[in-house]
Amino acid sequence: MRRQTRIRNKSYKFFYITGAVAIILAITLVILYRVYNKKLDDISKSMLSTEQIIGLVPNTTEDKEGEIESASSDLSRSIEEVQENMDNTIENTNEVNETTTNEEKETAPIINQEEEQEAEPKKELAFSYPVEGEISREFSVENLIYSETLEEWTIHQGIDIKADRTTVVKAAEAGMVVAIKNDPRYGLTVIIEHENGFKTIYSNLLTTEFVSEDEKIEKGQSIGTIGNSAVFEIADEPHLHFEMLKDGEYIDPTLYLK
Repeated sequence: MRRQTRIRNKSYKFFYITGAVAIILAITLVILYRVYNKKLDDISKSMLSTEQIIGLVPNTTEDKEGEIESASSDLSRSIEEVQENMDNTIENTNEVNETTTNEEKETAPIINQEEEQEAEPKKELAFSYPVEGEISREFSVENLIYSETLEEWTIHQGIDIKADRTTVVKAAEAGMVVAIKNDPRYGLTVIIEHENGFKTIYSNLLTTEFVSEDEKIEKGQSIGTIGNSAVFEIADEPHLHFEMLKDGEYIDPTLYLK
C-alpha cells in the first residue's frame, strides 16, 4: 500500500513538472514570436524602397527593365552602408567648405594690409640750408664753369656755400649717416640718407666728431665744421660743398632747400 502511494506521488510530481515546463516553453514561444514580429516590422520600416535604391544605383544600360533588375540585385546592401556613404559625402563637403573659408580668412587680412600700405602717403621732406651764407658756386651739370683750383672748365654737381672756417654744419633733414670718408676730390665728407630716395652730401669739412656711421640723426643736428680739405677747391675761400641726390641722380639743392 505504501509502495503504491509512493508511486502515485512520483507520478503527480512528474506531471506537475512536465506541465510547468510546457507552460514556460509556451510563454517563451509567445514572447519570441512577438519580438520576432516586432523586429520584422522595424526592419521593413527602415529598409529603403525599391525606387530609392534604384535612384542610388548608377544607370549602365538604356533598358528600363535592366535598370530595375540591377537595382534589385543591390537590395542586399543594408541601410547602414547607404547612410555611411551619404555621411562621408556630407563630411567631405563640409571639410572642403571649411578649408575654403579658412583660406579666405587668411587671405583677407593680407589684402587689407597691402591696400593700407599703398594708401599711406609718403612723408614730405623739408630740407633746410646746412649753413647760412652766400652761394659762391652754383649747381651746373649741363653748362661748364671755370675752376680756379683746376684752372679748367668743368661741371659742378653741388653748390658751394661760403662760411667761416670752423662754422658748424647741420643736417638738412632727418636721416641716417651712411658714410664718413675722406674723398680724394672734396676732402672730409659726411653722407646722410633720407626717406623717399633722397641723399645729402657735406664736403670740405674740418671735423666730423659730432656723428658716427649708422647713426640716426634729426633735422638741424650738428654733423661737423667747415674746413678747407677739398683738393679740387683748395684755391677757393672756406665754404661747404653741398650735394643732393634723388634716386641716385644729382639734383640742384636750391630747388629743395628752404
